[in-house]
Amino acid sequence: MAIDPVCKMTVDEKTAKFKTTYKGKTYYFCAPGCKISFEEDPEKYLKS
Repeated sequence: MAIDPVCKMTVDEKTAKFKTTYKGKTYYFCAPGCKISFEEDPEKYLKS
């Protein structure tokens, strides 16, 4: 299971509909809003 970097929800990598790759790593999201927020400013969510 992956953790959505925006809202911290648990996401199943096998069934996740929303994902993106940043700096060679794939991130999974629970909803399109979280994916959009992350893509606008990935470093904001990765430094915490």
